[in-house]
Amino acid sequence: MKLGLNLGYWGAGNDADNIALAQEADRIGYSVVWAAEAYGSDAATVLSWVGALTENVDLGAAVMQIPARTPAMTAMTAATLDTLSSGRFRLGLGVSGPQVSEGWHGVKFDAPLGRTREYVDIVRMALRRETVAYQGKHWTLPLPDGPGKALKMTIHPVREHLPIYLAAVGPKNVELAGEIADGWLAVFFSPEHSGELLSSLSVGRARADRGTEQDRLAGFDVVPTVPVIFNDDLEAAAAPLRFYSALYVGGMGSREKNFYNALAVRMGFEEAAAKVQDLFLAKQHREAAAAVPLDFIDQTSLIGTRDRVKDRLSRYASAGVTTLTIAAEGASLEDRLHVVRTMAELLDESGLGD
Repeated sequence: MKLGLNLGYWGAGNDADNIALAQEADRIGYSVVWAAEAYGSDAATVLSWVGALTENVDLGAAVMQIPARTPAMTAMTAATLDTLSSGRFRLGLGVSGPQVSEGWHGVKFDAPLGRTREYVDIVRMALRRETVAYQGKHWTLPLPDGPGKALKMTIHPVREHLPIYLAAVGPKNVELAGEIADGWLAVFFSPEHSGELLSSLSVGRARADRGTEQDRLAGFDVVPTVPVIFNDDLEAAAAPLRFYSALYVGGMGSREKNFYNALAVRMGFEEAAAKVQDLFLAKQHREAAAAVPLDFIDQTSLIGTRDRVKDRLSRYASAGVTTLTIAAEGASLEDRLHVVRTMAELLDESGLGD
């Protein structure tokens, strides 16, 4: 199992701290650092900056939003970042959700599975430097009956195969990730409840005849992002994660379509998930955060003492995680650097490192 570091969003006064974290992760041998985007900082610009200030660590987009860019533009950006970083870029893609897709990008949120499949087809075609001509249900290139012509990317990516990851929450989306991607970006991942989702990955891999008959996930990167907080008091450790959990379970999407709420339900937190959502949508955010069960936070993060976190690492490895990406939580830069360094030590001590 390798380590990754998720730097999250930028532009809130944390830019210098995030660079320091990325450079420390680079120095001590982390496999990848990831940057996110929603409707603030974008991932591509951040990663170009991080890439210029690091040497060895991979640069991952977690994620670049599918409704934000045409597939050709995504291929251009991916190839450029990979070239600038001498082959260190990993392309993570996600459809986002209906609120961001329709409210921010003005792109209808429909047929996410079909759109994602075609989008990845075109991105891969462009990255292979093929002449891009595509006739799909959602994408047609070039447009018919017009002056457009099929074109080929003019630059040469550093690598013949640039890894593509899909962010997915529901079983069908996870299955698609197994079929068409090189890795899965997971959130609110619980080793104790991962079996169904890993089975979905295997179904997708088998459909594409990837991996081996004995192990369909061979060669596939399972990458959950897991918050990490060291504290002797479990309740105190969970406290900083309560609003984050309530935001996703309660408010990330509509009442009818919230993928994270549905995930919490599948994990067995049906009653709590409904309560958190009711409170959050009623704008009782503090009460919603307080209603998130400690057990949910504990199952989807690494919190507690150093020894407790070390003991739980084996659960992620046993569940099939290949890159454990951490979100280093802390009140100060030193606190967050301590998390980054300690996780590297614990992985080494546990003998689980790759």
